[in-house]
Amino acid sequence: MVTWLNAPFEMRFKLIGGLTVRYAVSEDHGDQALLLGPWPESLLAFERVWWRLAERAHLVAVDLPGFGHSQRRDSLLSPDAMGEFIVTVADAFGLSQPHVVAPGTGTPAALFAAARHPGRLRSLVVGSSAAAVPLELGGMVKEIIEAPDLDGFRQMDPRRLVSAALCGITRYPLPEPVRDDYLASYQGNRFAGSLGYLRAYPAELPVLAGLLPQVDTPVQIIAGAGDTVVPPANARFLHERLPHSRLDVIDAGHFAWEDAPAEYAGLVTSWWRGAVG
Repeated sequence: MVTWLNAPFEMRFKLIGGLTVRYAVSEDHGDQALLLGPWPESLLAFERVWWRLAERAHLVAVDLPGFGHSQRRDSLLSPDAMGEFIVTVADAFGLSQPHVVAPGTGTPAALFAAARHPGRLRSLVVGSSAAAVPLELGGMVKEIIEAPDLDGFRQMDPRRLVSAALCGITRYPLPEPVRDDYLASYQGNRFAGSLGYLRAYPAELPVLAGLLPQVDTPVQIIAGAGDTVVPPANARFLHERLPHSRLDVIDAGHFAWEDAPAEYAGLVTSWWRGAVG
């Protein structure tokens, strides 16, 4: 068991699908919700909304393989493959029909899971993720996807790369334990090793786009109006194609769950309580 001294939850490790996966859980009451830590952060990205969400559901937060502090398997570093692993995670924790909160990199994987496994997930909360075809991206994510190879990123200090990405958190001074956790998540070759997931977007997002009209799972989309890395056009692309979706564009940047936690958590719990019964 790993315990962050001032955290409202404990972090542990569990063997899932042959991989060591880090997770945290809240008390077992209410509906079930699976929270997927976004890249290049970790499950501590949910620290600011944890208790607000835990009042409404039994939470299980995980670092997906290759992200945060979970073990990587290169064959899972694509949204489609990771979508299958999300279902494996739900099975491992006995989550029969959970809500899924999947901001950032978790968004396309959660949508693939919903498309491939109708009825398995009760609802999704997504956003701040590449979705549009053709791609509409900026900043480091665009550079990673368009780079001819990853040699340049392999030669750079991963701590500087993660720190540069975290500059997108503009309203919340990250506590040192949280920042240290994010930096440690991608030390050594872990940052460069995680990039295969992003570089799968050009091939897999068109496939996902074709599946979106078939997704019966209700989807709440939350986007930051000031997101320059993943512009809100990506959220609108999803909303226009998902048959059961709601779109909220809030006054925040890319990391809406950390910069606007009260509004973000309010939208999530309202969605759980009302939109899907």
